[in-house]
Amino acid sequence: MSPASNEPAGTVAFVGTGPGDPGLLTLRAATKIGQADTVVVDRARCHEEVLAHCREGAEILDTRDADPIKLVAKAAAAGKNVVRLFAGDPSAAGGIAKEGAACRAAGVLFEIVPGVSPVTAVPGYAGIPLTDHKTREVRIVDASNGGIDWESFAAPDVTLVILGAEGAVSDVAKGLIAAGRPESTPAAMTSLGTTTEQETVVSTLHRLGPDTKGMESPALIIVGDVVRWRDKLSWFETKALFGWRVLVPRTKEQAVSLSEQLRSYGAVPEEVPTISVEPPRTPQQLDRAIKGLVTGRYEWVVFTSTNAVRAVREKFVEYGLDARAFAGLKVAAVGEQTAAALVTFGVNPDLVPTEQQSSEGLIEVWPPYDSDLDPINRVLLPRADIATDALIAGLTELGWECDDVTAYRTVRAAPPPAPIREAIKGGGFDAVLFTSSSTVRNLIGIAGKPHNVTVIAVIGPQTAKTAQEYGLRVDVMSEKPSVSALAEALAEYGAERRAAQVEAGEPLRKPSQMRRGARRRK
Repeated sequence: MSPASNEPAGTVAFVGTGPGDPGLLTLRAATKIGQADTVVVDRARCHEEVLAHCREGAEILDTRDADPIKLVAKAAAAGKNVVRLFAGDPSAAGGIAKEGAACRAAGVLFEIVPGVSPVTAVPGYAGIPLTDHKTREVRIVDASNGGIDWESFAAPDVTLVILGAEGAVSDVAKGLIAAGRPESTPAAMTSLGTTTEQETVVSTLHRLGPDTKGMESPALIIVGDVVRWRDKLSWFETKALFGWRVLVPRTKEQAVSLSEQLRSYGAVPEEVPTISVEPPRTPQQLDRAIKGLVTGRYEWVVFTSTNAVRAVREKFVEYGLDARAFAGLKVAAVGEQTAAALVTFGVNPDLVPTEQQSSEGLIEVWPPYDSDLDPINRVLLPRADIATDALIAGLTELGWECDDVTAYRTVRAAPPPAPIREAIKGGGFDAVLFTSSSTVRNLIGIAGKPHNVTVIAVIGPQTAKTAQEYGLRVDVMSEKPSVSALAEALAEYGAERRAAQVEAGEPLRKPSQMRRGARRRK
């Protein structure tokens, strides 16, 4: 591994990505990834959210295609800033000694950026402390290559964290028992730790092998009295929607805050756009409206969606305008999400309905036209081509004149990939969130009708009516017509469902596990 003589040697950073949850990536790791010219990683073991920190144009090399030492060497020899990613912590992941020594031998500068280690993170997410007031010592065992002298780990007042034992759980347990640890010693195994697929089984050394049969890797074993804390400290796997696969029929851009909220409840959101937003067929109408906005034609501008905000903002950019063009205008937003989009644009809306976040709710709080107070009685409504007339009718009744301008067109999106369609119709999703009647119609049109085990959550009465017209059973309806309230209502439903299963002594099962033929390892 020697740098080319005509190129300055690059640098290498050995970076830990953490145990699985991309939210555990350290600030230093995110910075190094964002500065890298080349990233060397086993893509099968790296979350896409981690790679999202890569700068545009960065080269990503997969260690499954070639020896990582050679990949790092070639990039460093070309003068690149290289990041070599390791799952967990580089110092505990194996391979860092060999790869770091190769850099040292070649005279390549390198640094090690520690990651959150599975040794501490996975027990933490399982609700098992490694020490308490009685247990003060922790020992880490790598059992991946076997040949462990278990007698040296037989002390009863020591917590053992055992890595790499997925295929030999019974052998590990028998070895510890033979070395003197009682059969009744508490033991737990956690697979896919810190992810929304995490599963923890609490047992004893005697029963650990059969009780954990079939668990997925990577997995980690904890042995010791500290396992007893699990009942009191389990916080991750007890979240209201833990592990629920939730279909969000919105684009990734629209669903950012909603998906983040669902993740906070332990869910796995999957965005599937049901509509595609396109420019109007005749843009001249919006062009004239923007001109009128600047020249003082309007008293009010009403935004009924984030797409309308985006359409006007794009026109502003096209004409070299910014939020200052709204000076002297009053701006209204139909709901919280639209208001947030305006604030991002640099515009604080003057009017947002506090109760019913809809056109009807906006009309309820809209002031009537007063010729003494309002110098202009004209309102601009940049909207979708399929917008209803309820808002215009309400404003007209209040004495205002409306310019209803098509700012964008909504067309049905292309069908999602076959696996998504099969999951929708086959019960692979635990819940689906419908944020409008059009999302009901369009999702069924492009992907089919959700399976009857899927929990149907809707944003309001009109959406519920549409869902029922299509033969769907509505399980959840938010009290307020906002996506945040809808997610919260689904979480409350999930928590009640979980509590009922616990009270009845039933196994905890997600809705998707209730479909005929679905199996769950006990």
